Amino acid sequence: MSTPAATVSEFASGLEWSDFPAAVLAAARLHILDTIGCGLAARALGVGGEALGLVVEQGGRPESSVIGDRGPLPAPSAALANGMLCHRLDYDDTHTGSGTHVSVTVVPAAIAVAEAVQATGRELLAATVVGSEIAIRVALAVPMGFHHRGFHPTSVCGIFGATAAAARLQRLQPVALTNALGITGSMASGLFEYLADGSATKPLHPGWAAQAAIQAVRLAKRGTTGPATIFEGRFGLFSAYLGMKETALAQQLDDLGQRWETPNTAFKPYPACHFSHASLDSVRELMTSEGIGAADVSEAVATVPGDAVDFVLEPSAAKLRPRSDYEAKFSLQFSIAAMLVDGRVGVDTYTPARIAHPETLDLARRVGYEVQDYPSYPEAFPGGVRITTVDGRWLEAQVPFQRGGPANPMADGDVREKFEANASLALSEEDVRALESAILTLDEHTDLHAVFAPLGRATAVADLKPVES
Repeated sequence: MSTPAATVSEFASGLEWSDFPAAVLAAARLHILDTIGCGLAARALGVGGEALGLVVEQGGRPESSVIGDRGPLPAPSAALANGMLCHRLDYDDTHTGSGTHVSVTVVPAAIAVAEAVQATGRELLAATVVGSEIAIRVALAVPMGFHHRGFHPTSVCGIFGATAAAARLQRLQPVALTNALGITGSMASGLFEYLADGSATKPLHPGWAAQAAIQAVRLAKRGTTGPATIFEGRFGLFSAYLGMKETALAQQLDDLGQRWETPNTAFKPYPACHFSHASLDSVRELMTSEGIGAADVSEAVATVPGDAVDFVLEPSAAKLRPRSDYEAKFSLQFSIAAMLVDGRVGVDTYTPARIAHPETLDLARRVGYEVQDYPSYPEAFPGGVRITTVDGRWLEAQVPFQRGGPANPMADGDVREKFEANASLALSEEDVRALESAILTLDEHTDLHAVFAPLGRATAVADLKPVES
């Protein structure tokens, strides 16, 4: 019986190196680089290390590199710790059409397994592309469908991509890979309820999915079976989670290997929810073109697509006075105020000192919002801002395609600069250069333990000096 899971399995296991377009491989290198940089920055800031502490305490067979610990750990443990760290700052990439943080689930799983099985850099790169394509297609089958039901597609859909990547590296044959996908379906999880109080469960989602994917593959390799109808079945993913029997999954899988979505995954210029980025760039544009700052603003109104409201604008009481750094990252009011006060939004914007900054909180109370229909949504995360100045001017800017996405891309050099800024917080200049060079030439390397050795030397900074206002 041919099923979507069988189609995925044939694709994941059957591709040859020559089947991967050069542009797709180039994009994958940058996404691996960006993901690792985000994890290093989190380690430097001393956040997201709970899973790291747990897996170090548990120990086990030395297989894979872990950010912030010199001793290799079991591959599932490394994937859990690295996945949590790489997502902790909410600075990692997003495929906007599917609303999925792609690389942060696939990359930790792929790196961990690649090191464990002594794969080559070329094999790691190919597995990363395969996993990314599958995670995206599963989420694109029901665009924003999981969001509307409170499920986080980064983990719920990403786990299938991580499974495909891990299975390819383990050289599972299609039947065993289909079993692994069926097992994975019983492990798919992740709820958006962290939005209620700014809890830090969201960073756990990709790490948990990455380690679960590795375990699913290892179970399948040992003979555990899983339902081949895990996607479309009566109690499959879409029916059980969304109550949907009809989806676009078949269409999404029809052109696997012909249409490539990996290059369409957007990089993030700001460490905050992607729904905020276009409005933040709009504020930045007005600050530059009109020469305004916080002192010039009487009030501001963010314009957003309707789906953004529940993520970054409501409930207003929590958004206007964030109780945690994570809540601040999901407050467009706070983020706009911070941009106006500091002239920038960076990893230090959401430190405890900054989210309690009186001037920023006062200005956040003067930021409202309006819902607007954007033709570019959901393929992009559009937004804008309208500012009324204290001298009565009315200023407006719109960004229909957020910076970092395929329609408004960040240059390769900008992505590299972002990595260097993030990695340099945790590593020596020598390690930053070595890691960057190795990842950008990954397909030339055969010793992945040597490539990722700098990760174990990542350290936390004693104190990240806040921006002076």
